[in-house]
Amino acid sequence: MTSTFTEYQHIARNLSNVLARKASESTIKRDIQYFRDNIGSVKTIDDFMKNNRLYTFAMKAYGLDEMTYAKAFMKKVLTREADSKGNVLVERLQDSRYQDLAIAFNFSNSGANFNSNVSAYSTTIDNYVRQNLETDAGADDEGVRLALYFQRKAGTIKSAYSILADKALAEVVRTALGIPAEAARGSIDAQANLIKRKLDIAGLQDPDKLNTFLKRFTIMWDTQNNAPSTPALALFSGSDAGLSSDILLKLQSIRLGGR
Repeated sequence: MTSTFTEYQHIARNLSNVLARKASESTIKRDIQYFRDNIGSVKTIDDFMKNNRLYTFAMKAYGLDEMTYAKAFMKKVLTREADSKGNVLVERLQDSRYQDLAIAFNFSNSGANFNSNVSAYSTTIDNYVRQNLETDAGADDEGVRLALYFQRKAGTIKSAYSILADKALAEVVRTALGIPAEAARGSIDAQANLIKRKLDIAGLQDPDKLNTFLKRFTIMWDTQNNAPSTPALALFSGSDAGLSSDILLKLQSIRLGGR
């Protein structure tokens, strides 16, 4: 079994080519073509919700496929429905995936003109390909999926609270920083303060620093899940638990020729 570290680094270094290959797969290619051919006929939110193939495509593209069944709820999100006090549902949701979807498919203002919104059109297709890449990677190695997801979402991370609001982001950070799972049972403020002490959140906007952080995560993931498949770790015959992630990072660097 290939280590999480090795597999993630391979994908990250060749991301454009990997995404192009994913987009060329027959099933995904057909789904994209169907979206292109049919989204222009959508005039109302009901048109969109009734076309299950378009609706499912969009939900997958924005990482909400587990909510596909909740059509009544999603209709409120997509139409930016407000309650009697004027509170818009989607604006109250902490999960940015709903907001991203509502912006792209803004039926309250431009539903009938979605096909002319070039940015939303291309972003949705690109997102669909990337989501499929991450899902397929996760089928083989959950650590690779988490690393790819964190890489994609890093630009949206503004604070420790935005990390804690996203289960996957929080898992990556806790793993990389060696924060025990028990810490997740503490108060949100306590968890946020711990992350702020241990992590340079602003540094995640720097590609080199982000790459270093994800190297740390994938190595720590390997020590906890894939140690036998990681030659540099196997040398220590189970004693790697006493090694810092910095040392493990150097070991992996040596094994890969200093890269």
